[in-house]
Order: sequence, then C-alpha cells, then structure tokens
Amino acid sequence: MLAAESGAGLKDLTARMGHDNVRAAMIYQHAVRGADKTITHAIDRHISEQSRDREDRTS
Repeated sequence: MLAAESGAGLKDLTARMGHDNVRAAMIYQHAVRGADKTITHAIDRHISEQSRDREDRTS
C-alpha cells in the first residue's frame, strides 16, 4: 500500500512489487482511492484559479 500511495502507475507498481499481472497492483491502488480525491481537488483549484485570472484580466 505504501508504494500505491506514492502515486505510482500500475506498470511501475507491478514491476516494483514483483506482480506478474496488473490485477494484484490494482488491489493496492483501490485501497488508496483517496488519492483520486486529492488529484480531483488539485485540478479543480487550478481551473478555478485560471478562471479568476481570466475574469480579472477582462474586468
């Protein structure tokens, strides 16, 4: 789970953990789904900041 929490992709997790298929790595990634929320919030913040910047320039 520590490797999955690092944000590594499936290919990297599979190689690092010595799994012979992606399914095993997916189990660990599923356990750390909180990262999805963190990524989503970061993207939302970025988009909101860009929108505010555009509005400021046009005002």
